[in-house]
Amino acid sequence: MSRHALVEHRPWLLAGVIAAFAYYFLSDNPIGELWLILLKGAGVGFLAIYALRRAPGADGKILGLALTLSALADMALELWFEVGGGLFALSHLTAIVLYLRYRREAPSISQSMLGIALLIVVPAASYALSHDPLIGLYAATLGTMAAAAWTSRFPRYRVGIGAVLFVVSDWLIFSQMGPYDLSPLPDLLVWPLYFAGQLMIATGVVQTLRGERPVP
Repeated sequence: MSRHALVEHRPWLLAGVIAAFAYYFLSDNPIGELWLILLKGAGVGFLAIYALRRAPGADGKILGLALTLSALADMALELWFEVGGGLFALSHLTAIVLYLRYRREAPSISQSMLGIALLIVVPAASYALSHDPLIGLYAATLGTMAAAAWTSRFPRYRVGIGAVLFVVSDWLIFSQMGPYDLSPLPDLLVWPLYFAGQLMIATGVVQTLRGERPVP
């Protein structure tokens, strides 16, 4: 990445990380519900701006749309859980379109098996954790997204693992709805796992679309 590109585009990543950290540490403070909602959406919202400015062509716009829908979902969850879930499902469907455009032509047996496992295990485990059929339906899009990310040509150790972190974050949320008490893990880990996953996905896809080598 050139010095000019670093100056012009990396501040959006930094802004996203700062917003995410701020939300995590201020979420229990009485600074005002509206400000917390906006701060929550700003984390992935800044990643969406980064993707739209940095990634070329239609694929960059698809990534930007997926991240924008996720940012809107983050905010909607604070007001109406079902609306937030619906927006996340749309985000997953959008990401699936992108990943299928970059399908790996000859995945290894282990890659294919893990993709199939994600496709099946994610919705099954989500339903087992929540005992909610709607959660199981939503998780079908989540599992398909993770499977498509893992079997795509995008780097598995960034985009693939980012998608898996997204899954684990959601599983911790679902555990709060059913008979399994995993506290205090959900309160501590849901947001860090989710945002880390989105950050890995955004940077991994953008660098691949631009043909760049990953920056440490």
